[in-house]
Amino acid sequence: MQISELGEFALIERLTADLHPQNTSTVKAVGDDCAVLQYPETQILTTTDMLMEGIHFDLVYTPLRHLGYKSAMVNFSDIYAMNGTPRQLLVSVAVSSRFAVEDLDEFYAGLRLACQRHGVDLVGGDTSASLTGLAVSITVIGEAAAQNVVYRSGAHDTDLICCSGNLGAAYMGLQLMEREKGIYLSQIKQAKTEEARRAIDFQPDFSGREYLLERFLKPEARRDIAEALQTAGIRPTAMIDISDGLSSELLHLCRQSGVGCRVFEERIPLDYQTAVAAEEFNFNVSTCALNGGEDYELLFTVPLTDHDRVAALEDVKIIGHITRPELGARLVTRDGNEFELQAQGWNAAKHDNTDGDNRP
Repeated sequence: MQISELGEFALIERLTADLHPQNTSTVKAVGDDCAVLQYPETQILTTTDMLMEGIHFDLVYTPLRHLGYKSAMVNFSDIYAMNGTPRQLLVSVAVSSRFAVEDLDEFYAGLRLACQRHGVDLVGGDTSASLTGLAVSITVIGEAAAQNVVYRSGAHDTDLICCSGNLGAAYMGLQLMEREKGIYLSQIKQAKTEEARRAIDFQPDFSGREYLLERFLKPEARRDIAEALQTAGIRPTAMIDISDGLSSELLHLCRQSGVGCRVFEERIPLDYQTAVAAEEFNFNVSTCALNGGEDYELLFTVPLTDHDRVAALEDVKIIGHITRPELGARLVTRDGNEFELQAQGWNAAKHDNTDGDNRP
């Protein structure tokens, strides 16, 4: 069905039907001029993210359902990185005439699944026409007790640097997708007629690489890690989510905390599939982890006295320590040499920012 056939208000009703608030702070959701929220005696966290077709995602290999899911997760991750809980989400979508109503059904299905899994209420947004393709803007509202909020600026000398999960897998998933896209487009280009192009049956083989593709197309915000820290009674001194690469995020923490760091290459967590794929592409796997981005893991610091408790957490690894600022931010290689950390991942000054980070 063409979107124009349905109309804007009927489209909104279709996409938001059967939404039931999961949070008592949601007084009024979709259906009025504004959503109404109530937050007594708590601090409000807000984050926003914009994704543009052709810049932040490629619909040649990105299913719309996965795009909806990922659009929500990258914002939830920002809330968890502040040691908060996401509660409400607003979504604005601009679509061109090449999209059908069913395409938006798929996008919203992924969005709603993400909200259901993380207990978040979809409370509003906007829809608009677009002349340039698909654009998505997500805003998430969360909450945290004032004493629990964690900033990037709290790291101190001798604090331990900790990282959840593993790094570099999303980047390798992107490389796999881009390689297969290139092969497909070359076959299209070589086809001499329209009939020949239609006859192309391109089926890339991703056997054994499913984890890499999932990390890229369907990342998961680490609510489990945030909850595990709270259960263990550990309050990080500083925290950030890894959206632009480990190097960039470490440098953000160091600059805003006024400290230096030592991170050890041999301790950077890597998945076996990431290492195999990096070797296949002739990439240095540590470079992929340091600069790849879109991992959406949590990077945080804790006092040295919390060593035993944080070491006991599942899927968390201690990868280094904070130093005095005059010692700089350095990577210690496997052979013991030290190199200055360089932020070589996503650069918001050269491209649109992908991490939804509204904190300077």
